Amino acid sequence: MTDEVGPRRLVAVFASPVAEMLARFGIELGFQVVLVEPDPTRLGGTPRPHGDRVVADLAAAEPDEHTDVLLTDHHRPEIGPLLREALAGESRWIGIVGNPRHEGPHVAALRELGVPEEKIARVRRPVGLNIGSRTGAEIAVAVLAGLIADRNGRPGGFEF
Repeated sequence: MTDEVGPRRLVAVFASPVAEMLARFGIELGFQVVLVEPDPTRLGGTPRPHGDRVVADLAAAEPDEHTDVLLTDHHRPEIGPLLREALAGESRWIGIVGNPRHEGPHVAALRELGVPEEKIARVRRPVGLNIGSRTGAEIAVAVLAGLIADRNGRPGGFEF
């Protein structure tokens, strides 16, 4: 499935179970999927057949106004600089996984970097439809369902 300008790009930041499932399912749902992993030691093991590309930084993923960016790990120390870079670009949608009952660590990280509050507010959290997701696959399904709803102009079920 593609929209009028071609496939949407989904940039999954950080190698994680959620990122792997986003790549597997995303391609089937019409997304060009790029994994950004700044730490090459986290990419060990057998190359996975899913996803379109693996790159080391966000700029190499070439985000544009048709790109959705999702940070798949909220514990990584790189979240502030990576989100600041995403917010400075043209990405259509930016989100980070995490528990909706607590303020995400990305807020403090972005404030420390001097990112204005209106830019910080662009980062969506929680992400995905409210289906009670727990596993990487469930979180990926919830996120992709929300992005599909958004792509199709539907409200989805984002209320938490």
